[in-house]
Amino acid sequence: MGLDQYLDGWRPGVVEVEDGLSGAPSAAFAAALDQPGVKGGALPPLWHWFHFLQWPPGGDLGADGHPLAGHFLPPVPDRRRMIAGGRVSWRAPLQLGRRATRVSALQGVEVKRGRTGEMVFVTVRHEVVQGGVLCLVEEHDVVYRSGDAQRRAFERPDRRVESDSPWQLRLHADSVLLFRMSALTANSHRIHYDESYARDVEGYPGVVVHGPLLALLMAELPRRAGETLASLRYRFKKPVFAGDEVLVTGGPDGGFAVVGAGIHAEAEARFGL
Repeated sequence: MGLDQYLDGWRPGVVEVEDGLSGAPSAAFAAALDQPGVKGGALPPLWHWFHFLQWPPGGDLGADGHPLAGHFLPPVPDRRRMIAGGRVSWRAPLQLGRRATRVSALQGVEVKRGRTGEMVFVTVRHEVVQGGVLCLVEEHDVVYRSGDAQRRAFERPDRRVESDSPWQLRLHADSVLLFRMSALTANSHRIHYDESYARDVEGYPGVVVHGPLLALLMAELPRRAGETLASLRYRFKKPVFAGDEVLVTGGPDGGFAVVGAGIHAEAEARFGL
């Protein structure tokens, strides 16, 4: 049976969620990066990912720690998820401590066949409004597979990466940082903290660094350089694992990358909100 048969008639409706945008998650993430707390009331780019979270009961989670069912989770059997990338455009800054509303809708769903079999591509669109003003529009692209994980060979960095990019940030993600990232994003997927599960069940050589953390760090470069993001388009190409040292690079031209054993993630930005 093809995966498209499981998706026949699957058209989840619009979901609206509110959040008070407490400053606590931002303070926690800044501390995790060994950075000072956010000054002023504006939420840094992509830090809205620490808000509008859902914490399903433990009984609603699968063996992988991921929810068994969810509003925008496609009804395919033995579902395995991978975040592919996304796009964000900012219209106005989100202010900490003020209530905001996120409206989410299914943008598209498509079944594609690759070398390792069928995959379901799901795109969800989010609009975040605060005080009657549309502050940002975002699209998330997530890929789902069905069945057992494919055994793959993963290349890992074997030397210290250097770059002449004007903006740089070196990342050596350990288990403590990944634990804090999982907590901040309500992500209980075991690939991010259970090494034996990640290796023996999912086929990874170790615990996987969160893709969103890589995107957040690419967005950090212009923020620390005093630039304001107007839009960001990012794509994840291959995973980074705990213990790997990678370099986050970028510059005023708007091109960004996470470099280690090749390019792990890349992004394109426009400045000047």
